[in-house]
Amino acid sequence: MATVGVAGVGVAGAGAARGAGAGAAAALRERQRPLKKGYQDEPASALVPSTATATVDQAGLTATVSTWAGDVVAGLHPAAGGDGTQACSGDILLQSLVACAGVTLSSVATALGVELRSATVTANGTWDARGTLGVDREAPVGLTSIELVLDLDTDAEESKVARLLELTERYCVVAQTLADPPEVTFRHT
Repeated sequence: MATVGVAGVGVAGAGAARGAGAGAAAALRERQRPLKKGYQDEPASALVPSTATATVDQAGLTATVSTWAGDVVAGLHPAAGGDGTQACSGDILLQSLVACAGVTLSSVATALGVELRSATVTANGTWDARGTLGVDREAPVGLTSIELVLDLDTDAEESKVARLLELTERYCVVAQTLADPPEVTFRHT
């Protein structure tokens, strides 16, 4: 099982937070208010289905996934015999994690009134190619550790930054999915 942790938080600046602006926080709350009300009134409406589909090309040893930004062709990682010209699914997983953590960080910072002059979120992961290639049945298949590194440029007080990170970790859908994974089933049609 992969562990997901938040580490290496670098914060530049000192002093009181200038805030992301009361207007931005109010606008975010206003956008989310009817959604939250609807989910409280009708909890079943909060269950949002998500679907992703890949078209498999056996000859090319690839799978093409349609995304919001266009098609992504995934192939074997060089450590598993690929030539490095296609996306690696493990990297895509980490990219999904940093995208979710970044959007969540931005939303939480806005809600808390924390101004982020700049912020980057980096995910570092490790996997054992022996497991993926079936070289060693005892070797794990998949990422075995993931570390998120958040580099923030803010004047927010350390206690506010700690709260920002706590809430970002709590509400990041991808991080929470990795930390407490759902059952995954395979079936064919």
